[in-house]
Amino acid sequence: MKRSSTLLSATALMLGLSGPVVAAEGETTTIKRDEIQRLLKAHAEQVPESFKSFLKQVRNETDNADLQSAIDGYLQGKPLEGSNFVNLYRLLGIYTRLHYGDDVVDLLGEMVAIPTSKQGDTPQHENPGIQRFGELIKAKAEAFGLEFRNIDNRIFEVELPGSSNEAFGILTHGDTVPAADRWTLEDGTQVDPLEITRKNGKLYGRGTEDDKASIAAALYAMKAIKENDVPLKRTIRLMIETTEETGGEGFEYYKAHNELPAYNIVLDSGYPAVIAENGFGTIDAYFPREQANGDGPKITDITGGLATNQIPATSVATIEAANPQKLSQTLKAQGQAYAEEHGGDFEVTSKVEGDTVKLTVRGKSAHSSKPESGLNPVPRLAGLLATSDVPFQDNHYLAAVEYINDNYGLDYHGEKLGVAYKHDFMGPLLVSPTYLALDNDQLRVAVNVRAPAGERSVEELAKAIREKLVSYAEQHNPDMQVEVDIRDWMLRDPQGAWLQTLLNIFGDTTGLPADPVSSAGSTTAKLLPNAVNFGPSMPGEDYTGHTSEEFKRMDNLMLDIQMFTEMLARIGNQERLN
Repeated sequence: MKRSSTLLSATALMLGLSGPVVAAEGETTTIKRDEIQRLLKAHAEQVPESFKSFLKQVRNETDNADLQSAIDGYLQGKPLEGSNFVNLYRLLGIYTRLHYGDDVVDLLGEMVAIPTSKQGDTPQHENPGIQRFGELIKAKAEAFGLEFRNIDNRIFEVELPGSSNEAFGILTHGDTVPAADRWTLEDGTQVDPLEITRKNGKLYGRGTEDDKASIAAALYAMKAIKENDVPLKRTIRLMIETTEETGGEGFEYYKAHNELPAYNIVLDSGYPAVIAENGFGTIDAYFPREQANGDGPKITDITGGLATNQIPATSVATIEAANPQKLSQTLKAQGQAYAEEHGGDFEVTSKVEGDTVKLTVRGKSAHSSKPESGLNPVPRLAGLLATSDVPFQDNHYLAAVEYINDNYGLDYHGEKLGVAYKHDFMGPLLVSPTYLALDNDQLRVAVNVRAPAGERSVEELAKAIREKLVSYAEQHNPDMQVEVDIRDWMLRDPQGAWLQTLLNIFGDTTGLPADPVSSAGSTTAKLLPNAVNFGPSMPGEDYTGHTSEEFKRMDNLMLDIQMFTEMLARIGNQERLN
């Protein structure tokens, strides 16, 4: 697919869309950020018990004729059009935020307390944590009067039926990447990642940003629609995936056994609406376990991240030495010099433990789709060891650090591999060494790949990388094996009213620009028809999912609740989606 034929500017895209609201120039037809804030403030202390009671209070307080018209029409059972249609369901979002904000936080805490990362080789559908999570979703769905189906622990499906057979899908995921037992925040605060920690307006915990907060907010949005008898033309189908972080087997299983909705919204990326996503893949290099020989120090272990799509905060090499104290002093001095030479923004420490030296590089954790927001310690440790004048014994660990340094270094755009390129809308190619794991026979080194659209296909890109690394192996380590797998990118131009609805909700609610955007992340949106992402990450803010200090800002969670509710009600009722 040629770049020029697939990518429209945000302005061109918007001009091609149609929606339920048409306003004359200069006319204000719908309530926007300032009035939303006024309503939130006015009703924060005493929230009515029902949506209709809330509407009556607002009707008595406001002098906004459009708002009065929307409320009158809804209470009288009249069809809603134009600004009345938008205003009514915007008020529903505000009511849900006020009424259920604390409950959503409580449910998020219950979800975070259940570990849903992959456990060793156990399939996710047999993972006790996933099964517990499914039981929690089932209990909440049934308590909210919603329909629940457990598709073999691959997908947990929650539905709110509409008056027609048409459904639109909401997709998110309940599994997470792994987390260390404890996190240490910048100020020294100790955090249990399986327990919500509230600090400075943030909710810390594994899954708070990716993706459990979205699930909690969506469930309460559906509850508000159900219990307040808000009519729906379309069925809302919430699909909660359980293998998104480990390859998406669960969703592939679901697709094989169920018909997908024609239109879908994914809650796993960012606002205002993500219409393009990079291809996602892994470069795997395997080094046979090699018995070290010689008199020099021997590298006996190197740690990377806990998952291939996670840039870790630290990377540690364990080195055996005849004189560990002397080696520690040498590596400490070399490490400080290496850090200063390469930006001075990461820390190298060395300490003696018995007859070994623990050499640690401390960087900054990040999602692998945003390497620029972190400091990857894996290639920094590899670079330090590979360029050191210490005569390390040859073994699989030394071969691995030389491989990382020779082919990636501190660049994360593929320059050393000779495959770097950039897409005008989607950005540059990203390659990040993230993961090392030793089994009985070999050491695996995994490099995360995020590939935008380009002049060549992902298959051609993978072939070029493979050929480069096979050539490298022939010259440096003939026993090294290489596997490269890159899934295709997504670049869509959805001409439909549903996209305009999402952009309208975000722009009016936040007052921020509301143009479609691209993401280096990779979500299940690629596997769904007519799917784009709507949240939960806010533009201009650091994304913390997959990091060792993952958090969800409380104010952003409240925005999610409000905007998700409006989204479900409007898309569930607007005349057309195409």
